[in-house]
Amino acid sequence: MLTPRWYRLREHDGQDALWRSKARFVVLPCGRRSGKSEIAKRKLILAALNPNTGYDDPNYFAAAPTRDQAKRIFWRDLKAMIPKEWIVKVSESELLIELVNGASVYVVGMDKPERIEGLSWNGGILDEYANMKPSAWQENVRPALSDRSGWCWLIGVPEGRNHYYDAWEYARSGKDPEWAGFTWKSSEILPESEIESARAVLDPLTFQQEYEASFVTFEGRCYYPFLRETHCAPLFHLYRPDAPLAFCFDFNVDPGVACVCQEVRLPSGVDGTAVIGEVWIPRNSNTPAVCRRLVQDWGSHRGRIVCYGDASGGARGTAKVMGSDWDLIRAEFRKAPFADRVSYRVPKANPPERSRVNAVNSRLMSGDGVIRLMVDEEKAPHVVKDLEGVILLKGGSGEIDKKATPELTHISDALGYAVSKEWPLVRMGTSVSTTSTLRW
Repeated sequence: MLTPRWYRLREHDGQDALWRSKARFVVLPCGRRSGKSEIAKRKLILAALNPNTGYDDPNYFAAAPTRDQAKRIFWRDLKAMIPKEWIVKVSESELLIELVNGASVYVVGMDKPERIEGLSWNGGILDEYANMKPSAWQENVRPALSDRSGWCWLIGVPEGRNHYYDAWEYARSGKDPEWAGFTWKSSEILPESEIESARAVLDPLTFQQEYEASFVTFEGRCYYPFLRETHCAPLFHLYRPDAPLAFCFDFNVDPGVACVCQEVRLPSGVDGTAVIGEVWIPRNSNTPAVCRRLVQDWGSHRGRIVCYGDASGGARGTAKVMGSDWDLIRAEFRKAPFADRVSYRVPKANPPERSRVNAVNSRLMSGDGVIRLMVDEEKAPHVVKDLEGVILLKGGSGEIDKKATPELTHISDALGYAVSKEWPLVRMGTSVSTTSTLRW
């Protein structure tokens, strides 16, 4: 008897074909919240419960890019899906479940792919495979499956045309009978209202990748929705002295930068983010100098000041000799006219670069064409240059090319820290964040 955790799934031809497949290796790029991980968990548990594997100690793994991620995706569900009378031992420290038939189920983080070595595996799941190290399959996982002819599913959402794309192309080519590929869109599983909600806040490429399982090519311009014709306009007259104002920092020396934003009703009639100022000190700058310029330009502001920026505190900047850049900012602003109205919205760690870029692009233009981020070109010309000129690494999965134009990237990074903090594209449940946690 299975446990109550085995709820009934919605009928779907693609999932039915996957379930009936006899392929040893399956590549499964599908949309968010479309059932791929759920089916993989069921495949893993039924394999582990099988008493007729021909081995006294069959071993199975459920893996994700990091241990914490693997635990979050698999651990609670796997324990709930196995009947209690089948369980001999559960180790919370090792993330290991031992069964009465001698089988063991491990939950594994692949940040160190060598963790998969040392055991002979009968089968396993690699979830979020696109975010694993490209060499992990060939050098670590595939050899560990050899002596027992183990099976493996490589699942997740595409992340550009990287090693996951190569595996997908190979699986669906039909050249190797051991391999098969299956895919479906989120819209085939999720309610239409949820799909349209996501489309309204995600930029077009991110929507295609996350919800339509497309291996889109992230090459060329980083902030590709940005156009001067649609995203630049005189905005400074919309500035409200009594409303919250955002200072956005990226810690650098050549140039020293910051940008200034406020939430306003944009000329299009939509509430959104207006970039209405910047600091750009071309040479021999430091964090106190940037702060003094901000105080000079905005010291008369009567509303709150909210500071955003690089969580690392500027490892390549002033922090080398004078302490944390955030400490330096606080020291400078304690002397400012707005000293009693400053707050800091800095995460413990920076978001992944791709997530930050996606958040900015989605703010620049959502999938349904709505613009929620504009720039006053006269007041913030270097922000415009960055949004036009920053490019992505050729052949990468959406990483910014920092070397191609070293004078760029810094001020758009500063803007991105604020946008990704207030409007993150959250991959939890079926939701995508659409509203700021703090009204500027």
